[in-house]
Amino acid sequence: MRAFTYERASSVEAAAKAAASNPETKFIAGGTNLLDLMKLEIETPAHLIDVNGLGLDKIDSTPEGGLRIGALVRNTDLAAHETVRRDYGLLSRALVAGASGQLRNKATTAGNLLQRTRCPYFYDPNQPCNKRQPGSGCSAIGGFSRQHAVVGVSDSCIATHPSDMAIAMRALDAAVETVKADGSRRSIAIADLHRLPGGTPHLETVLERGEFITAVLLPPPIGGKHIYRKVRDRASYAFALVSVGAVIQPDGTGRVAVGGIAHKPWRIEAAEAELPKGARAAAGVLLADAHPTEQNRFKVDLVERTLGAVIAEARG
Repeated sequence: MRAFTYERASSVEAAAKAAASNPETKFIAGGTNLLDLMKLEIETPAHLIDVNGLGLDKIDSTPEGGLRIGALVRNTDLAAHETVRRDYGLLSRALVAGASGQLRNKATTAGNLLQRTRCPYFYDPNQPCNKRQPGSGCSAIGGFSRQHAVVGVSDSCIATHPSDMAIAMRALDAAVETVKADGSRRSIAIADLHRLPGGTPHLETVLERGEFITAVLLPPPIGGKHIYRKVRDRASYAFALVSVGAVIQPDGTGRVAVGGIAHKPWRIEAAEAELPKGARAAAGVLLADAHPTEQNRFKVDLVERTLGAVIAEARG
């Protein structure tokens, strides 16, 4: 790990301003992803801003009937929250399916959304990776690609986004609140937060330099059957080959977001209109533009089968 300087932020605005003034600065809270990357010298920040003391660890009701989840709420606390379990069961289930109990005790809401890909080539500094070193190439294309994306890919990157929580947030139409370096604030829909790789896979979100997530907003609950099904190579502490987060209503309509197949949580609203017809119809729309490799072509069928299991469970 390379040497770095450290400070504790005194306010959200000060943290954003300080981070914007130095491109080699990173925010740190739980550190469950950042510290691993620093030890491998994949992330090499010269300065860390500790944001743990900013009081962003509360879950509050909103006037509209939804929830405002502070950026520093730990995954364990969010999953166990009474209102989340009762009204946003999809979110609670997705969180419990992620990582281990020890990591969930430290990982934060904002950090979970912003965690970086677990592509093994990204984690290997000896391999070319456009996400790690723009313009160097993508070792996964033509390499071992069983875990990689099948839709939304580009000639520059076929990595997947690893977050389970983000899949639930996408299905629930969440939004993030942020503060920019100039002190202004904005709200970004989860649908718009993460970028597809295109020719710039190192640009993973639409956040500006120094822009700081302060909270995640959930709209009022929508009822229905909340299901999160994660297919992986082992029963725990593994990232998804395919995951499906769904809210299915009694009439068979609903919302569906899929993980493990794209650079961002994958939701195509047009596919949801096909849900009453069954998994094949909905999956056909979800994966209409799929470009799998020979090694991960099975994911196309796996999405349909996993969605079928979710629909069957919703029907009882």
